[in-house]
Amino acid sequence: MLGKIKALLKEIEEAAPVTLAELEEFRIRYISKKGLISQLFSDFKDMEPGLKKEVGKALNELKSATLDKISRLKESMEETDDRSAGLDLTAPGDSTGLGSRHPLSVVRNKIIDIFGRQGFTVAEGPEIEDDWHVFSALNFPAEHPARDMQDTFFIEKNPDVLLRTHTSSVQIRVMERTQPPIRAIFPGRVFRNEAISARSHCLFHQVEGLYVDENVSFADLKQTLLYFARELFGEEVSIRLRPSYFPFTEPSAEMDVSCSICGGKGCALCKYTGWLEILGCGMVDPNVLEACNIDSRKYTGYAFGMGIERTAMLLYGVRDIRLYFENDVRFLRQFQSAI
Repeated sequence: MLGKIKALLKEIEEAAPVTLAELEEFRIRYISKKGLISQLFSDFKDMEPGLKKEVGKALNELKSATLDKISRLKESMEETDDRSAGLDLTAPGDSTGLGSRHPLSVVRNKIIDIFGRQGFTVAEGPEIEDDWHVFSALNFPAEHPARDMQDTFFIEKNPDVLLRTHTSSVQIRVMERTQPPIRAIFPGRVFRNEAISARSHCLFHQVEGLYVDENVSFADLKQTLLYFARELFGEEVSIRLRPSYFPFTEPSAEMDVSCSICGGKGCALCKYTGWLEILGCGMVDPNVLEACNIDSRKYTGYAFGMGIERTAMLLYGVRDIRLYFENDVRFLRQFQSAI
């Protein structure tokens, strides 16, 4: 028996399968249920007890050596397996498609860059907020009708926990922990319980801005926004400010830009008015400053806010806000060259 084992071990060591198919034949020949090694184990049962210790050890070493060889050869063959057999390796390869930024990311980055050149830093905050930061600190008293201006998603029917309806909540958080001068913008996603249509969605993105310091005036606000509009829409754009109402600013205004499609002459996009509404703004209400422990007798400030989707719609002439959320590659491919 020992002689058969030594002869078989030599045969296994000299075997040199070079393909996975030959290796499989090698495995079947030696260690399958009907293989040569399995036959030796069957003969081992009938041996004299005195010889079993030495022969059993030799058999185990033979089987272990065979399994190790099969494992090494298989790993080596898989690493060097030529999967290009039959292919023309000199042929040009398939071109890799060029990805692109989402149009909302493109516009968001442009807005951040423009205000960054004016000294505004970027601040962000949580999307799940409390009533204080979303409403109360922003001069929305309890039961105030202005709260009805924004349809809110509440969390688990808890009136104090909600999805933020605007990024103004981040303004409050910044003013609570920072004393003036404050100059920051607040990009982020917001949520409102509204019907989805071509012009509105239940979630969208905003960029708001805040500047609080001594002797800040409405003229400072107007010049900041004029610079922003001309940087984003072009040097020829004009702006106008119309009186409006927001609980957290006084006086308040809405800003329009001259239509970039018709040059202010009137077209379907601007509803033949020559103007496109782009953002809301105003001087920070003293009550908001006092709620954040900022002395309203010493400091003044302005704030503004815009929807990124609406700005992108004006910038690119997109007519349906839902396109931004559908991930249709036919739409997104149009922005491959956008930075």
